[in-house]
Parts: sequence; C-alpha cells; structure tokens
Amino acid sequence: MTSLLHMDASASGCGDSITRELTAFYADTWRCLHGSDGYRYRDLAADPVPLVSPAFVSLGIRVERHGAVPLQKVAEMTAGPAEEREWTLTLPLIEEMRAAETVLIGVPMYNFSVPASLKAWIDRVTFPGAFVDPGTGDRLLRETTVVVVTARGGCYAPGTPREDFDFQTPYLRAYFTELGVAPQNLHFVHAEMTRASDVPALAHFKPLAADSLAAARTAVSELARRPAGSGTATRMR
Repeated sequence: MTSLLHMDASASGCGDSITRELTAFYADTWRCLHGSDGYRYRDLAADPVPLVSPAFVSLGIRVERHGAVPLQKVAEMTAGPAEEREWTLTLPLIEEMRAAETVLIGVPMYNFSVPASLKAWIDRVTFPGAFVDPGTGDRLLRETTVVVVTARGGCYAPGTPREDFDFQTPYLRAYFTELGVAPQNLHFVHAEMTRASDVPALAHFKPLAADSLAAARTAVSELARRPAGSGTATRMR
C-alpha cells in the first residue's frame, strides 16, 4: 500500500501557518491519487513528542553496546519502569517512520532553525540501529521519500544577505541523509518572506512573497504526484 506520513511542526494554527497550508495542499493532492488508507497525520505542536530522558539515553547506550539489535528485542533489554516507558513512547514513532513510503514535514523557521517540537521528534526516533537492517546492515530508509516544506519570515535564498543564517536546510539535509534517506529522495520546498504581509518594514517585499508562495504551491503539487523514491533532488525557493 502506498503510504504517507504527514507531520506539522508549526505552533501556529491552520489559518496562520503557511507550512500547514502547504502540507495540507500536498496531502489533499496525494489522497486524491491514492486514497486515505495509507495516510497518517501527526501534529507535533498540538500533540508534542516528550523530550528524551536519562532513561532513554541509558537504554540507547546499552542497546548500542550490543551492536545490531532488532527492534523486537529492545524491550527485553530495558531495565526498570522508566526505560520501559521510554521505549513504549519511542517504538510507535520508529515503526511509523519505517512504514512510510513518503514523509512530509511542515517546518517553519524559528530563530534560524527548526521548531523544538520537530527536534523532540528527531531526538526520539533516532534510536541506535532503528533504521538499519540488523542482518545486512542496509539502510532501511534508502527508498523513502522525504519532503520538507518550510516557511521563512525573511528571505534566505542563495545570494541574499541572510543566506548564511539558514541553519534549517543544512541541518535537515544532514540529518535525513545520515539517517539513510538517499539524497535524490530528499526534497525541500521553501516559502520565503512570509511575514511581508504583517511586518511593516517588509511590506515592499509582498510581491516577492506572493511569487515565492505560488512557486511553493506548484512544487508541492508536483511532488505530491510523483511516485515515492523517484526523481532527482529538488530544492525550491
């Protein structure tokens, strides 16, 4: 079954969030093509993933010391209720990620980086060996498509004065490729100058903002229609 894991990290509601608008457009387009059976939604802001605790770290270190441990064996290695609770919180998120053919994430830029809600999810799913086949060492996400839809209040495109302030894209690119996602299956869609309509100092950038949002909608539509794991790396500004 074709499957999509759709996650939003914006603290803003649907009416105020550009990333929520764009990921919803992607999801609607995708469901028109594939139906709703393979669709899974997670709102990381409304239903936050708990921060990892010392028990999570202790369990992770113990598992890592044993080399490649199948997920179904990790529960046997927990030591006490705290570690059991951490693994109960963690395993469903890992399984959800592994089951998805496409992962769609709405990521507003907060203080030049990603929201804490997304970082909490990243820290929890990145459990030792979770995305590696314990028998072969193969990366389990090598065929997974990841689409990152961002929104930035200013403009961080190449050649702009704030290009070097973008710690969002390089971080997520490094993270997902290290996790095993093939570079050609990792796509970024950026909506720039999203605050031009409500920050007086940015008002003269409204045309740029409108063009960027229109381009992002086109890119999202095109990506939603692609088969998972196909195409070359996409970077839309």
